[in-house]
Amino acid sequence: MTTAPTNQPLTGQPRRSWLERAESWLSRMSTKNNFWHRLCSMVWLPYAFTSGISMKRIDKDRFTAVLPFSRVNRNWYNAMAGAALLGNSEVAGGMFLFGECGGDYVVVCKEMKYRFLRPCLGPAVYRVVNSDDVKALIKAGGEFNVNLVMEVAQLVGGKDGDRKVGQCDITFHCTPKSMIKAKANRLKALESARAARDAAASG
Repeated sequence: MTTAPTNQPLTGQPRRSWLERAESWLSRMSTKNNFWHRLCSMVWLPYAFTSGISMKRIDKDRFTAVLPFSRVNRNWYNAMAGAALLGNSEVAGGMFLFGECGGDYVVVCKEMKYRFLRPCLGPAVYRVVNSDDVKALIKAGGEFNVNLVMEVAQLVGGKDGDRKVGQCDITFHCTPKSMIKAKANRLKALESARAARDAAASG
């Protein structure tokens, strides 16, 4: 999914339709637990559904996502496929923003750089270790970019802890839905005016 949850509409935004409210509710539920995340992913994010990535918010400042070491995510020499690690970085970063941005925004990956450090031979965990102040960007209003740094580690039991296998620097672009809707309405009005002028000229 490319939208994220919130309880209140943007300031000055007209009353939303039941479809828009339903979409916001579903987005909000997708961050509550993995059941709703899996259900919503099955419809809107089939890649995430197939990979089996799951999310976990430890507290308001700490977030993790876990990619299972399943057959679909492994390569021919039985390590986690690079494409799986790379592709799910966008999913993990997007899930983090779902809980930060609010359901009145559309979130799109703009740029991503992934550094492979070593093979991953087990489940991978994504941890956001640094990010821009999303709340401040929302308060400023309008469109904005969010830069995230995620560490990717192989889950390892015992005292040795997890084993870092990669790092991802990723930028998302966030646009208020109200801006997208207003732009669509302006284009529709221009098209209607153009059609009216053409009809008048031909008459």
